[in-house]
Amino acid sequence: MGDYLVKGLALGGKVRVYAINSTQLVNHLQESHQTCATASAALGRTATIGSMMGAMLKGEEKLTIQVKGNGPIGQIIVDANSTGEVRGYVTNPVVNLPLNEKGKLDVAGAVGHGNIYVIKDLGLKEPYRGSVEIISGELAEDFTYYFLHSEQTPSAVAAGVLVNPDNSIKAAGGFIIQVMPGIVEDDLLLLEKSLEALPAVSSLIEQGLSPEQILKRLFNNEIQLLDKVAVTFKCTCSKERVKNILVNLGKEDIEDMIANEGKAEIACQFCRAKYTLNRRELEEIAGKL
Repeated sequence: MGDYLVKGLALGGKVRVYAINSTQLVNHLQESHQTCATASAALGRTATIGSMMGAMLKGEEKLTIQVKGNGPIGQIIVDANSTGEVRGYVTNPVVNLPLNEKGKLDVAGAVGHGNIYVIKDLGLKEPYRGSVEIISGELAEDFTYYFLHSEQTPSAVAAGVLVNPDNSIKAAGGFIIQVMPGIVEDDLLLLEKSLEALPAVSSLIEQGLSPEQILKRLFNNEIQLLDKVAVTFKCTCSKERVKNILVNLGKEDIEDMIANEGKAEIACQFCRAKYTLNRRELEEIAGKL
């Protein structure tokens, strides 16, 4: 079965829940970008969380996540939409740091300090833009902080990636739990205890638990499932989009390409597809400027 996420309600509708198995998606990203273990974990966690955030959107809405830290990994960029289509890349895919003091992949060391930006295209004149400081670099904690301080939604975010010795992905997944207005203190304490007792989400995925089973384990089977969405990698790049990028460069730069190279070669950062525009195509673009 392919990757998918589920959406639902818990605690009598007072908690909104999302859970995902993103193993195939993260494996695709690893193969496409040849990420080392630490980079795979950082990109995979962000893509996992981005997939669930995309599921919070409607219709044609979409979002972009930018994790801009000062660590050796550089930027992490993830795009997602409401239909489960996701893509992403990391600036420096070969970063692989020693394990941290807990014997885990040092994602925090790879990400460093900086900011997380979330840009949502909601079909309005201007996109929604939210940002927060990176408080740990472990990413799940950082997005928990983002939801509380940028969207004023108390949340618990979990995301994990297990990497095999050959750099392939053993398991990846996560969940987002969001508290609705009106929840009482007893429910919050119960939720807190359940979260503390739950093993790492990546280990649950590795054991074969489905997103539904993870949520049922967390809420003692008291879950109302609302929707199930297939999650897939999909890139929106095309030759027409490449031409639009060249238009934005300006006529002088395009004429320099024609004079010096006689062509333009551009690779998509998300899927690594390569596009070549010959002299005639460049001259057509320049002639319209």
